[in-house]
Amino acid sequence: MSQVVVRGSAAGFAQEIVAGRHRIAADEPVSAGGTDTGLSPYDLLLAALGACTSITVGMYARRKRWPLEEVTVNLRHSKIHAQDCAECETKEGMLDRIERDVHFAGSLTAEQRTKLLEIANKCPVHRTLTSEIDIKTRAV
Repeated sequence: MSQVVVRGSAAGFAQEIVAGRHRIAADEPVSAGGTDTGLSPYDLLLAALGACTSITVGMYARRKRWPLEEVTVNLRHSKIHAQDCAECETKEGMLDRIERDVHFAGSLTAEQRTKLLEIANKCPVHRTLTSEIDIKTRAV
């Protein structure tokens, strides 16, 4: 089980994030009232998906001994009107959209690229974000 600890002052938005021996910062941009000293919460979400995508695709290509040299994942998050999403179950209000562009560098065949794109959708973070999530919050 992963464990992350996040600490921040109630006076501002800057946060210290600790995961094992790793530390990163989170904050809101100046335009949202923050001091822009770290990644925004949505940047962190996109980073988790992008890293997981790249790791999963790379692992698959290594196992298959395919000539994948580098994976670049570009991600964007936005809020859209549900009525603008034909394939979505939600039909009213707003919903979150994540657009993910994956670039595979290397001498890959068209079939290999297609398979790697399929594998990108199977990374654990992608599966978590597209499945039912049960978040339990309690005061301690």
